[in-house]
Amino acid sequence: MDAAGTNMVVRDLLHLPDLRIPKGSHAMLQHLELPPGDPGLGPHRHSGPVFGYMLEGEMLFELEGGAPYPIKAGEAFWEPGGGDVIHYRVANLLADRPSSFVVAMLCAPGVEMITMVGDEELAAKAGERTPWP
Repeated sequence: MDAAGTNMVVRDLLHLPDLRIPKGSHAMLQHLELPPGDPGLGPHRHSGPVFGYMLEGEMLFELEGGAPYPIKAGEAFWEPGGGDVIHYRVANLLADRPSSFVVAMLCAPGVEMITMVGDEELAAKAGERTPWP
């Protein structure tokens, strides 16, 4: 789609209708780079929604309630946040080069954006996870 009156090309990457942002929230925009073969941050939760775009490479992405899947350069992703969904994995699937992505995060008022998940909870939910081939 061409933007009106310009030669700019606009391409929707992600569309999330009816998004609610709590009053007092703040936003963060980060560029993250995973070194070759890096397993990424351990299991954690986000206090608010996260929206991302893969710039280069390929990463393994796994959220609670779903099977792990690869995200490749040029693809968008998101997770609901809210503190109740575990983000199990965000690992570089490439052993020979880095992978990088940009994320925009909306942080709930008065809550850190990232909370690590403890071993006890991980053990209790281990049977619910879908293994990565």
